[in-house]
Amino acid sequence: MVARYYRELLNFCLRSLKDRAAAADVVQESYARFLSMQRAGQAIAEPRALLHQTARRLLIDGHRRRAVRDHDELDILLETQQPCAPAHAQPEEIYAYEEYATTIARAIEALPPRCREAFILNRFDGLSHQQVADQMGISRNMVAQHIMRGVLACKAVEERMQETQP
Repeated sequence: MVARYYRELLNFCLRSLKDRAAAADVVQESYARFLSMQRAGQAIAEPRALLHQTARRLLIDGHRRRAVRDHDELDILLETQQPCAPAHAQPEEIYAYEEYATTIARAIEALPPRCREAFILNRFDGLSHQQVADQMGISRNMVAQHIMRGVLACKAVEERMQETQP
């Protein structure tokens, strides 16, 4: 019963693809999906409509895949035509960030142990002043002083780095 729609479906796909082999592949896949649905026990009231709809969706999917793949090979582009990496992925930016992170880490490591502990618990572990005070057994006021000292040390590093940049 379904075989009688083969030529009609092939011509439908051929108008879109302009390639007989590719059109035959789409028709074959449409029939495969149709038969799969039939074997699964689904009732198919309009086989012709289902075959056309399946083929249409397969054609659309194929078109989308080709559009994604349709681009110039990067190797054949001139160097001036090559796309640039985003600013954050440029070697200079990566180096600058690594230098900044290393310098900040050194500044934090240079803090007195209790000050460093309070600063890390607050800024990196996300604990509130009260939670840090409870965990370290010190007053909230002392926690605030430790954290302020850590913040000032980090700001001093940032200012020094900005002064050295051109």
